[in-house]
Amino acid sequence: MLSTIQKELNGLENKEKSKTLSKFFKTGKGEYGEGDIFLGINVPLQRKLAKKYNQLPLSEIKVLLSSPVHEHRLTSLLILIEQYNKASLLKKDEIVKFYLENLKYINNWDLVDLSAPLILGSYLLNKEKARLYQLVKSSNLWERRIAIISTYTFIKNRQFEDTLNLANLLLEDKEDLIHKAVGWMLREVGKRDQQVEEKFLKENYKKMPRTMLRYAIEKFKEEKRKVYLKK
Repeated sequence: MLSTIQKELNGLENKEKSKTLSKFFKTGKGEYGEGDIFLGINVPLQRKLAKKYNQLPLSEIKVLLSSPVHEHRLTSLLILIEQYNKASLLKKDEIVKFYLENLKYINNWDLVDLSAPLILGSYLLNKEKARLYQLVKSSNLWERRIAIISTYTFIKNRQFEDTLNLANLLLEDKEDLIHKAVGWMLREVGKRDQQVEEKFLKENYKKMPRTMLRYAIEKFKEEKRKVYLKK
C-alpha cells in the first residue's frame, strides 16, 4: 500500500506549482523551510488520497511522514487525522503517542496548523495539558507553534485559559511565525469573547511584538485597532 500511495503522489507532480510552493514556504538556504522538497500537489487532491489510503498502518505512515517530500508528510498527517477521527479511545492513545514521537517531521507551518488542533488539541481537550507547556518551552520553532495552535480546539469549545497562558509564555518569542500564531489564536478567542481577549491585550499589548498585536486585533473595528496600535 505504501509504494502505491508514493507512486500516486509522485505521479501528480506539478513542476511549475512546485517552484511557487518552494518560494512560498521559504525553502531557500537559511530560511525556515530550508531543504523542503515540493511536488506541487494541491491539498484537496491529497485529502482524496488520504481517504483512499486511510487504512495505512502506522509503520507505513511513519515512512511517509519521514520523507523529505513535503506532500508525502502532509498526506501522512491527513491519513493520521482520518484514522484519529474514527479511532477507539485506545487507538487514539496510540495515534497521539505516535504523533508526539514524530514531531521532528512536522516541520513547516501548514503541517503544524493542519494536524495539531485535530490530533493533539482534540486529544487533550478534556485532559491534563502539561505536554503543551513542555512543548512551548522547546528550542524548536515548530514544537512551540504546535503548543499554541493545538489550543484552537480548546478555543472552539470556549476553553480559553490555556491559550492565554501559552500566549503569555510566548510574548517575547523571537520568531515571526510564532508571533503570527499567537496573534491568530488570540483573535479566535476574541471572536468568541472579545472581553476575554481585550483583558489579555490590556495587560500585555506593550510587550507584544507588533505582528502579534496586528493579528490579534484584526477583527476589531478600525477605531479600536488604531487605539491599540497607537499605544
